Amino acid sequence: MNLKNVVEAVEAMELISLRLSTCRHLLLLSTFLQIVLHVCSIGVNYGTTADNLPSPKEVAQFLKESTIIDRIKIFDMNSEIMKAFAKTDIYVTITVPNGDIPSLTDSDKAGKWVQDKIKPYYPDTKIRYIAVGNEILHWGTKEQIDNVVPAMKTLHEALEKAGMGEIKVTTPHSLGILASSDPPSSGAFRTGWDTGIIKPMLEFLNQTQSGFMVNPYPYFGYSPGNDSYCLFHPNPGFLDPKTGNKYDNMFDGLMDAVYSAMKKLGYADVPIIVGETGWPSLGEPWLKWVNVENAKSYNGEMIKKSTSKDGTPLMPGKSFEIYIFALFNENQKPGSLAERNFGLFKPDFTEVYDIGVKNGTAPKKGSGDSPSSKGGGSGSSSGDSDKSSGESQSSSSPKTPYGHSGSLGKVLDALAAVVFVLATLFGL
Repeated sequence: MNLKNVVEAVEAMELISLRLSTCRHLLLLSTFLQIVLHVCSIGVNYGTTADNLPSPKEVAQFLKESTIIDRIKIFDMNSEIMKAFAKTDIYVTITVPNGDIPSLTDSDKAGKWVQDKIKPYYPDTKIRYIAVGNEILHWGTKEQIDNVVPAMKTLHEALEKAGMGEIKVTTPHSLGILASSDPPSSGAFRTGWDTGIIKPMLEFLNQTQSGFMVNPYPYFGYSPGNDSYCLFHPNPGFLDPKTGNKYDNMFDGLMDAVYSAMKKLGYADVPIIVGETGWPSLGEPWLKWVNVENAKSYNGEMIKKSTSKDGTPLMPGKSFEIYIFALFNENQKPGSLAERNFGLFKPDFTEVYDIGVKNGTAPKKGSGDSPSSKGGGSGSSSGDSDKSSGESQSSSSPKTPYGHSGSLGKVLDALAAVVFVLATLFGL
């Protein structure tokens, strides 16, 4: 072998080594991208029934800078909150009071409402949904119930006319709308509401690419014999005799019962939004299941549900837009002690318990303390004090932007980190 051949062989080996090194770098970069760009996404209900809460401006700054929370839901049209969340890239869902529903069936009044309540803040404040009432079928008067779908349609038309059609219109429901939920495949809406109200509502949501918002609370369905089933702890589970699907947690069962009810009306493709769900961390002494450990377990699983695509037995691969109840403990809420202690945070921004919301290290599937896998008025509640489990507890769709993985600011930060890694790896 002459010198030229030796040189060529060495050069070839160097090229192969360089390519292998580049492949390793790209593999590392790919892994890094998956970690960095998987910005966790979770919503919270921001109630204000308290006399010791920080200002909305402080809250907005805290959520933007110190948490993975990228969307909030409020129970009114609070102008101070709307102003505070401008230019934060945090989505805001606002609520039309139940009493205002009948008037919004009038196109002129709906148009004025949009001009007065939405236009001054949008698009600086990223209004995601307008919730027309709250659990109106459960708590509303006959006039309010009869007018909720017409009001939703008229309000949507007013938004379209004002050039704000990307704001979606929906309304939250307690699971008292279900006539049956066990087993999940038997899920069906209450007779009368099913075809008279919910079917035209689902038709509207489908046409406008909005979502069906429900408030599932396994907490209200708790009994001493099903604690593990409510809290995602290991348990034998049960088989749905019709589908053969196994259920090992109540949340999945409730979500699939809603899905089954929607499917029976012909609208299985409408996305389901979790408008409220949660677990209190403190309650009366006799409420043995109300404690920090259980709240941490349940809400930690909600983080996983929101940031994964585990879905449910009937909705595999779906991720859900979830709003945990609630952001803060609220010391002036009526009802039981538990009602005042649903918060993830205390008023001084300290965590009631750590589920990765503040530091951005949300628990991944199979980690954390769990070994397995309400509203009205200015501040709202997770449910009125007389709400029982019997009353309350009987995905991302390709066509909608549900399940975005974080705010724009967080994504830009991630991209900046990627540029830095590229520059380091390749000497740019």
